[in-house]
Amino acid sequence: MSRVAVVTGGGSGMGEAICRQLAGAGRRVAVLDINAEAADRVAGAVAAAGGTAVAVAVDVSDRGAIEAALAEVRSSLGPVEIMVTSAGIEGFEDFLAITPEAWDRMMAVNLTGTFHCLQAAVPDMVEAGWGRIVTISSSSAQSGTRRMSHYVASKGGVIAFTKALALDLAPHGITVNTIPPGVIDTPMMRRPIASGTMNVDAVIARAPLGRLGTPEDIAVTCGFLCSEEAGYITGQQINVNGGWYV
Repeated sequence: MSRVAVVTGGGSGMGEAICRQLAGAGRRVAVLDINAEAADRVAGAVAAAGGTAVAVAVDVSDRGAIEAALAEVRSSLGPVEIMVTSAGIEGFEDFLAITPEAWDRMMAVNLTGTFHCLQAAVPDMVEAGWGRIVTISSSSAQSGTRRMSHYVASKGGVIAFTKALALDLAPHGITVNTIPPGVIDTPMMRRPIASGTMNVDAVIARAPLGRLGTPEDIAVTCGFLCSEEAGYITGQQINVNGGWYV
């Protein structure tokens, strides 16, 4: 069945792979990203592969912009039935160096942005009596990570929010799950590796499967959680981390 899927942060990394995965399953995909050029590129690639996609540039921390973006999606594709919240930012800073502004921005994008997107989309799902929601959190929120207390707090909030929302939305036929990725080879992850902030060899050594994850590892799991067949899975953390013990 062709359903409308919205993916935030769809212009690169895990979000891009999720867009491609959902489009390959016949979903009509809205690629939302703060980077308009990146969103256009992914939507174009989906269309070139025979899928249906639209690109919308939006900052998920801006509620008004989110409302306008989803109105555009409804006009182009139809009501929202699937939403994956992959948009996010990260940062490495000593705790005492984190400014209130940096803390607020981290929360605004990673946690409040997730709230904005889902609250704006859920009425469509309630009306349909069917929906799939997948939030992208982080294994860092399960284990803790040095010099990332603001990031870890924001992603921990996403996990808790997901569990609570699953209870609220279950009577409406809507499932809500979260994927806490391990260390995934994405543009966002390559920055701390390149700067020396993250030791990639040490990271790989902790993963029993002996490699970094790929965006496609996340996408295939997300695709299943968004499927018709996953209707009895909700409120769960589906760890995709190469066996990393958290």
